[in-house]
Parts: sequence; structure tokens; C-alpha cells
Amino acid sequence: MPLFRLFNLLILGLTLLVTTPLVSAATDGAAVVAEITRRGDSAIDSYEPNNRLPTATEFSSLYFEVFEGAGMELDLGLKSPGLKSELEVQFGIVNGKAMRGVPVDDLKASWLDLRGKLQEAGTLYGKEEADGFLPVFIKSLLILLREGVEAMLVVGALAAYLRRAGGGDRIWVLYAGVGIAIPLSLLTGWALTGALQAAGTSRAVVEGITMLLAAAVLFYVSFWLFSKREAQRWQAWIAGQIDSALSQGSLLALGGAACLAVYREGAETVLFYHALAAGSSGSGGAIAAGIGAASTILLFIYLALRHLSLRLPFQLFFVGTAVLLYGLAIVFMGQGIIELQAAGHFGSRHLPWVPLVPWLGISPSLQGIAAQGGMLLLPAAAWAWQQRRGSMR
Repeated sequence: MPLFRLFNLLILGLTLLVTTPLVSAATDGAAVVAEITRRGDSAIDSYEPNNRLPTATEFSSLYFEVFEGAGMELDLGLKSPGLKSELEVQFGIVNGKAMRGVPVDDLKASWLDLRGKLQEAGTLYGKEEADGFLPVFIKSLLILLREGVEAMLVVGALAAYLRRAGGGDRIWVLYAGVGIAIPLSLLTGWALTGALQAAGTSRAVVEGITMLLAAAVLFYVSFWLFSKREAQRWQAWIAGQIDSALSQGSLLALGGAACLAVYREGAETVLFYHALAAGSSGSGGAIAAGIGAASTILLFIYLALRHLSLRLPFQLFFVGTAVLLYGLAIVFMGQGIIELQAAGHFGSRHLPWVPLVPWLGISPSLQGIAAQGGMLLLPAAAWAWQQRRGSMR
């Protein structure tokens, strides 16, 4: 199982990194909330719609330099992932409204919503947390499971596809993609804890751009897979047809999808483990045990996916794989927009009637809903274009 051995390299790297964490101290969440509240109140008091840039710049600074820069974003992601996602969305809403120069009362209402969520987050830091083996072990386990399952699904599905399509000898393309992603993940995670942060680079921007790239590549691969379903129904691909279907461009897309999936999850995983190590001094054994347990569970998921893929009917397998990758592309698109909106690099027009569903990438913003809705319509447009192209031949 060479693919899983490559994942083990990432796991080994994580284990080595947490033994020498770069983050030196646990986050003082209460102090972070107090500073954001104080500066945010001041920014709202001085806000003028006709001179909106100072206020927009201040809220962007509060996200980059205080919420993210002080480590609260990562730390809160361990304590309450859902609340962290809500805060990212709320920062995006406030940033977007400030940049548009909305009326004072409108911006103030959104700031009060953000302020309330910050106060809720602050209460999590007022409690004494158990720092024993079991709580740290569970957090460590959940980090790798939460971040690793999506990457495992993408890479496992692509590997199964190549085997079923008769291209098992070309799985090396996926190995190469994962092999490139692993050191990049570890280096990016390390750099984002210090070097890039000092240079003013935001984790949210890196994550957001990576997610959007992954969404584009996964969409292309899913549509390409779906277009091959008929050929597989009769198991009629001869060697020449396989060579044509698995062309250089298609193989590059498959390798790129594997690389982006692992890179996106791997870099974030490194950051989360640094935050956990910083807040759980002397718990290296519990963290390592959690990583080991999670990697075992991921191995079973990989084996189950491989076993199931070999027993499904061809057409059902190919359609199912395409739908899985397409769904992940839509999720990545929404999550990428949330990150860029929080960082103030993407506009955010609030839609209060839309729920926040972080694991699906759904957020109450016009831009996010429009992007995901557009992706839902793309298959129909692509199919119509393909039909028209076929009728012109």
C-alpha cells in the first residue's frame, strides 16, 4: 500500500514536529477578545460611511494581527470548530460592510453580532481544562481524523479509479502528487507559524487560495470521470482506449488533485498540532498516541474504500466516484470563500436567511451561495456544451 505509506510519512513528520513545537505558549483567549472588543468599539464609534477605509483597515487588522496572529483562530479550532467558523463568517460580514460603506446602524448591528460571538469564545478560556492524557489524546485523534478523511477520500477514490480503468500501472502519478504535497505541507505549516506570519502572510489567504484551486481541479476530474462511465459499463476499454483516456493532461489533473487535497489538509493539520502542543505542555505522549490511533482508523477507511470499489458495478462506481469528488469540490469552493472573506480579500454581502453549515462550506453570504450555486449548474452547462460539440462533428 504505497499510498498509505506516503501518508505515514506525513504522520511521522507531524509526530516529530510536535516534539519541538514552534509556538511557545498557550493562547490567552480572554486577552485577545478584550483587545478586539476595545478596538472594534472604537472603530465603530469613529466610523463614517463616506470615509470607510480606516474602519475597514482596522477590522482587517483585528482579524490578521490579533485573532489570527495571536493564535486564537487555531486554538479556538481545537476548542470549538463550529464557533471558530462562525467567527470567520462574522469577520467577513463586518469587513465586507465596512468596505462598502453601509450606514452606521447596519455596520454596528453586524459588529454587535461579532462581538457577542467573541464574548462567547472568551468564556471558553475562563474554564480550567483538564490537561490529562485522555483529553489531549482525544483532541489529537480528532485533529488527524477531521483533516485526514477528506484527503483520504480523494486519493483513495482516484487510486481505485485507476485500478478499475486498467491504469493501475499509472498510480505512480498519485504517489508523486502525494509525495510532493507531504514536504510542502510540513514546510508550509512550519513557515506559517513564524516566517510567513512575520512577512504579513495570512493563513486564511493561503488556505483560501488552496481550497479554490482544489475545487477547480476536483470539478474537472469529477466531470472527466463522469464522461467515462458509459465506456466502463461494458468493460470495453482495450489498451489503446486506456492510453487515450489516461492521457498526459488527464494524469496531470489526477496527480494535481491528489497533491492539492493532501497539501490543503496537511498544512492545516501541522498548524493544529502546533497549537495543541503549545496548550498541552508535557503531553507529547498523548499527542503521539492520538496520531497513531487516528492513522490506524484512516488505514481502515482506506482499506474499506479499496475493498468496496472493487465490488461495485462499473457504472455505479464511476458515477459514485465522480459525485464524491464533485461534492468535495463544492465544499472546498465554499470553504475557500469563507477564508478569503474573513481575511478581507473577498467581498461579503450578508444573507441572514441562509444557515451556516461549515462542513458543507455553506455560509450566509451572497458570494458564497452564488459560487456554490454556480458550481451546481456547471455540470448541466458542460453537458450541453459537450452535446453541442458532438452534434457539430
